[in-house]
This record gives sequence, structure tokens and C-alpha cells, in this order.
Amino acid sequence: MNFDHLREKLEKNGFAVSVFATGEEAAAYLNEQIDQRTVGMGGSMTIAELGLRESLSRNNVVFSHGFTPAPPAQVQQLAAGAEIYLLSANGIAGDTGEILNIDGTGNRVSSSLYGHQKVYLLAGRNKISPNFHSALQRVRNVVAPKNAQRLGRKTPCAAKGDRCYDCDSPERICRGLVVLYKKMGSMDMEVVLVDQELGY
Repeated sequence: MNFDHLREKLEKNGFAVSVFATGEEAAAYLNEQIDQRTVGMGGSMTIAELGLRESLSRNNVVFSHGFTPAPPAQVQQLAAGAEIYLLSANGIAGDTGEILNIDGTGNRVSSSLYGHQKVYLLAGRNKISPNFHSALQRVRNVVAPKNAQRLGRKTPCAAKGDRCYDCDSPERICRGLVVLYKKMGSMDMEVVLVDQELGY
């Protein structure tokens, strides 16, 4: 995939951008860049597939629920105070470089807005849609149902796995949508693009 146009749009929006052919190259780059730091991570299949929780924990202190041995709420608080934060992008509008993330608890999306020295947003080519509308449709009708299924939630989208039902389930995971039109002014932000499918 040619990321030149998307890189141009993201850089115009203020983001630093790195592009890699493979996940292995992206993971090696991040391990070079992040050293002797505290690192928070959101729940992410992209991060899991890249093995970043394990590799970054060799030279950093990593806070990630399901990995750090502490209650989830405590881990989320520790991650929120980390110097570096990693999360995947649920969707990117290819024509404008807008980045979309949907969340149920709010820990991931809040960390994409404030509180860290630097945030890395990771995205495989499957996360890129032609425009904002198609990116939003993908986030709601592909990403959220797959994550609800993975987490074993009792929601219509998890049961059927086909689309968003805009449900009122107490286990609903799509409760807030954050759109990054531009890089946040309070911290460094870098988008790491990988030319392979990663996560949902």
C-alpha cells in the first residue's frame, strides 16, 4: 500500500509519521525509541500481535491490564500517569488524516488527548478507510462488534457479530467516540503505519 498521501495528510494535521512494511520492523522501531520509561497501553489486538507488552517490558515499566499484576482499575490509573502511551487507531480517514477511536471505559481515548509526554498511535493498513464516513462505519460495525465478541460481552453485536445495534446493554463497549482532527497541543504524537493487517 502506498501511504504517501496519508502521510502527507497526517503530517499536515501535526502528527509525526513512521511507515513500516512489516509489524516486526515497527516493533523493532518502537523498542529502539522507548527505553527506560514508564509506558501505558490500552487494550489492543494490534499491540498484542506486535508483542509490544512483552518486548517493551524488558527495558521499561509497562502498565497494561491483563499484563500488569494489579486490579484493572489500578492498572488503568498507572497507565494514565505513564510517560509514554501506546494505543491503536480504530480507524483513519484516508482523505483527511482524521483518527477515530471508540471506547467503553474511556481510558484509551482519554490518554489519546492528554497527560503523557508522547503518544504512539498504531495502525495496520486495514484500519484505513477512504473517508470519515466510511471510517466511522467501520469503527462501529466492524471494530466494536469484534471487540465485544473478544471480551465476551452480552450485547447484540457480540451475539450476532455483524453490525452495531446501538443497544442499551449495560455491557456495551461503544460509549464514547473521539476524533483527532489534529495533533493535541499538549504532547508529542506519532502515528505508526504498518503495511499489513493488524488487529481489528
